[in-house]
Amino acid sequence: MFHSVIDDTIAAISTPPGEGGIGIIRLSGPLSIKIVTAIFSPGKDGLSVNSFESHRLKYGYIFDPSTGERVDEVLLSIMRAPGTYTREDVVEINSHSGIIVLKKILHMVLTCGARLAEPGEFTKRAFLNGRIDLTQAEAVMDLIRARTDASLKVAMNQVEGKLSKEIKNIYKNLAELLAHIEADIDYPEDDISPVDFMSLDRKVKDIIIEIEELINTADQGKILREGIKVAIVGRPNAGKSSLLNGLLGENRAIVTDIPGTTRDTIEEYLNLEGFPVEIIDTAGIRKTIDIVETMGVNKTYEIISKADIVLYLIDVSQELNEEDPEIINNIPENKIILVFNKIDLPQRLKRSEALLSFNSVETSLLCEEGVNKIKKSILSFIYRGHVSHKESIFISNLRHRKALVNCRISLLEFREALKIGFSSDIIAIDLKNSLDFLGEITGDNVTEDLLNRIFENFCVGK
Repeated sequence: MFHSVIDDTIAAISTPPGEGGIGIIRLSGPLSIKIVTAIFSPGKDGLSVNSFESHRLKYGYIFDPSTGERVDEVLLSIMRAPGTYTREDVVEINSHSGIIVLKKILHMVLTCGARLAEPGEFTKRAFLNGRIDLTQAEAVMDLIRARTDASLKVAMNQVEGKLSKEIKNIYKNLAELLAHIEADIDYPEDDISPVDFMSLDRKVKDIIIEIEELINTADQGKILREGIKVAIVGRPNAGKSSLLNGLLGENRAIVTDIPGTTRDTIEEYLNLEGFPVEIIDTAGIRKTIDIVETMGVNKTYEIISKADIVLYLIDVSQELNEEDPEIINNIPENKIILVFNKIDLPQRLKRSEALLSFNSVETSLLCEEGVNKIKKSILSFIYRGHVSHKESIFISNLRHRKALVNCRISLLEFREALKIGFSSDIIAIDLKNSLDFLGEITGDNVTEDLLNRIFENFCVGK
């Protein structure tokens, strides 16, 4: 595990910028209490900061030590190590929220000896000081960014250590097998039970099954964590903006009979049975000499390539033009849903066998028909080949999935080495490798570079 000596004190504004009832400046480190003593004046009880009871709010004022001027009326919280988020002394100044007052208090804190915290540095210290492991640390940001109850539940389960417990249990079982092999290698003359290679193979096989079960949750876990992108695509006036409004249940996009009304993308999130779904309404695809509209069409093609699902709207009251089949055929079949819209009008569209081979839904968005069918089609994509989100443990992080896949590969190589008949010291290498990969997940085997890459994606103040 990467170890770092932490001997300084960090500070940051921990609440979002803007006006609000409360703003919080957080400090963590050995000088936290000393720093706040220099800028805090207690209320009527007159007690010194050093005598404050831990984890209790105290009323008082923040003053500028250089001028003696009062800056704000605040509530101060002293939290003494080790019973804190970072296992260091932590101080939180609850002031009135406003960018000027918060920045002024933070400036005084920095002047008195703290340094500005880096993104995620409070949580990084919680990890380095052993309060949480790396999976729990990463889940903190997932918790903050959760867009639905289901994604919140997955993040909270990881914050509480449910995934860590699962990984550590597998680690423990593999470590016990490795210990037995190494004892047989190092002390062959001692009265130690010889390694039963058949039993060893069965146990590793069972562990591989456990790992595969976790890996199989990764696709849906990623959806719960990051959501899926659904692009609404089609020719002008096919009903794309009406579909966006219908899915959201509100008039988010302007709907007119004038082709080319939507020239840029409109992006909104939809909570679909607990799954965060990003709906993207795109500019209508057609040949045009309008420069702005052309830019919108080009952006539509870019979004198609990045989307998880493409809802391709076709106006059944019009015949297909030459561009429709070309666009449809360039979208992977497993991510396109054809939406045959305006079925309330006389139909001129001839549905070829090629069109009928795609997943499709019939709608009349003007008559508010078919929106629920589209939602069910999106859910069918999400659930296809996956478990239900009612399960409590998911691999929602690509880094975790990669480490588990590598661990599985090492264990398969271990079984193959057993089958061939390699010596104990050779097969032990594959077990050691598998343990290293598991250690990457929890942080028992991690580099400084990896830690920096993980925490640079956090917000400052967390």
